[in-house]
Amino acid sequence: MSEALAAELEEAKHVIPTLEGFTLVTCVPAQVRAGYKQTDYKHVNVILQFPDRYPQEPVVIQLTSKTLSERLLASLVRMCDEDVRGRLGQRQVLPVMRYVREFIVNNPLCVACDEITAIKRHLIAEMDKLKLKQELSAVHLKIVQDLYWMNLKLTVPDNYPVEQVSIEAAESNFPDLLKKFFVGQALEIARRCAQPPLKPKPRDPPFKPRPSLLEVCQFLVTECVKRYPQLNCPCCRERVMLRDPEAVAKDPRKRVERVYCGHLYHHGCLAKYLKTPPFKEGKFCPDCGKQIFHEKWRLPPELAEARWASKQARQRELAEVTDFLS
Repeated sequence: MSEALAAELEEAKHVIPTLEGFTLVTCVPAQVRAGYKQTDYKHVNVILQFPDRYPQEPVVIQLTSKTLSERLLASLVRMCDEDVRGRLGQRQVLPVMRYVREFIVNNPLCVACDEITAIKRHLIAEMDKLKLKQELSAVHLKIVQDLYWMNLKLTVPDNYPVEQVSIEAAESNFPDLLKKFFVGQALEIARRCAQPPLKPKPRDPPFKPRPSLLEVCQFLVTECVKRYPQLNCPCCRERVMLRDPEAVAKDPRKRVERVYCGHLYHHGCLAKYLKTPPFKEGKFCPDCGKQIFHEKWRLPPELAEARWASKQARQRELAEVTDFLS
């Protein structure tokens, strides 16, 4: 062992334990091994080995982790290699440790690397946009389907995935009732990923938090923004969301209503369907067969039938008067 290496190892023994988040495991001529931990899920082991001609040759770097992506670690090793190649002939141990720590600190989305890769590959289409804001630990999405679009901001907390992602629909031209439904359901999906069931079953295994970013994005992109503009009204069988979002203001009957079973109707179509017989045992969705419930139409079948009969009687009376006067 050269004097230069011995001096560097002695320095590493004293300095590495003082670096925030680091634990020194081994510091001998064969290798230096230390663990860096920011959170339970941002934990990486740094292993350095010295070639024969060190420091004229770069130190050999290996990174391992039980929580961080192998893809991410491979990229980080390449960046560390590039950094130490600019330090040939100099001490390299502490610069590598500091480089790893700064990368983890400055890239909080590293804990969701695999999820972000899956979102890019499988959920984002040509017209969509995805931007990462590392300084805010946020993923910005613009999802487009036909002329409808929604801007989403998903923030990954520092203690992710123990803590769920937060979701914000910044701007959108979807109807407000759908926008609220999309975000509300997405938040519930995120909660189920990070929090145990409110009423766990006795035979369920112990709850373990799981990542929520990908599950939330799959729901918002595939089940919401991409799906709803292509649905048909169960009554008239025309597109329930007009191809031109601005056209809804010109015809209020084409406003979207969402019933309890999850299907969408035109306001006018649903109103006509619920006010037209048969009324026995309630009205049922033509698409799924489930009984229709909606807060705007809460009449029991008996009262709905009575009102319809009264309306029909008035119309007959008016028709008779019209015939008499003509």
